[in-house]
Amino acid sequence: MPKETMTGRERWLAVLNRKTPDRVPMDYWGTPEATERLCRHLGCDFDGVCRTLHIDTPYTVSGRYAGPPLPEHEDVFGVRTRPVDYGSGVYWEAENTPLSAYTSVEEIEANYRWPSPDWWDYAHLPGEIEGKEERIIRGGGSEPMLTYKWLRGDQQAFLDLLLYPEVVHYCLGKLFDLAYQQTLRIFETIPGAVSITYVAEDLGGQDTLMYSPGHIREFLLPGMKRMMDLTRQHGSFVFVHTDGASREAIPDLIDIGMQVLNPIQWRCAGMDREGLKRDFGGRIVFHGAVDNQQTLPFGTVQEVRQEVEDNLRILGAGGGYILGPCHNIQPVSPPENIVALYETGYELGWR
Repeated sequence: MPKETMTGRERWLAVLNRKTPDRVPMDYWGTPEATERLCRHLGCDFDGVCRTLHIDTPYTVSGRYAGPPLPEHEDVFGVRTRPVDYGSGVYWEAENTPLSAYTSVEEIEANYRWPSPDWWDYAHLPGEIEGKEERIIRGGGSEPMLTYKWLRGDQQAFLDLLLYPEVVHYCLGKLFDLAYQQTLRIFETIPGAVSITYVAEDLGGQDTLMYSPGHIREFLLPGMKRMMDLTRQHGSFVFVHTDGASREAIPDLIDIGMQVLNPIQWRCAGMDREGLKRDFGGRIVFHGAVDNQQTLPFGTVQEVRQEVEDNLRILGAGGGYILGPCHNIQPVSPPENIVALYETGYELGWR
């Protein structure tokens, strides 16, 4: 086996800057239950898992909440959540929609208080990143439509695009403004430390986009571009997360500044790896792509190994690929398959 000559941070930055790393970087995304099961399987904590499997997971920084006290299980937007047990784990789901009763901007302004960016403190960040010099630092970003759907309810949020576009513009503007200020304050507190910033919005379903291209361009891209411009101005790379069959949106995302695309759900319509690499591989880095709907949860160890090999061959051709699961590994995935993902990546990912 070749010898590593780079830290995880150096390895990520080599790929992001279109240089050759010693090996392909590997990232980990998983639910708490899946991670706990993997730790038990390997007999160590998560730091030990990363050392054993050679995972180059980023270190994430954020502000600390210091605003008005919040009721238990309620967030800064007034959304209350409750745990829903799905058998092998728990997700927290919204049980109220604070803005669902309103049909105008005026009603919202009269009845709702938006969180202030001053409710977060960042003084701890310089001390927090001490000793993390070997890890890539992730910080800041946005995902406002997700929050908007919590505030309005999923069904109403989609109807709003047609019925109440002024409400959508107003609310997304508030949410983008908050994300912008939070991200800016991270950059200003630890200048030059953050290397990847998560500018997200789930645009794709299993078979097609969840929004029309026109609605994406009208409601989401202007705010996302503002976040991307801020990110690139401060020397961080724009890491875009968009699930599912989102191929139709990729050219627009590249045009406004996307540099990394995650999670590459290649079993979804239009997301074949060969086509993505052919059409976009010269302009963006791919992140993820180990299937989390079939291969990891239900495949054999050999099928996982084959998929990792295929990803390295297709998406990693000529560089521009960071290996990882296409979204959070679920607890239904056998630990043996997760281990196979990273062992195969470490075995075959050398340059």
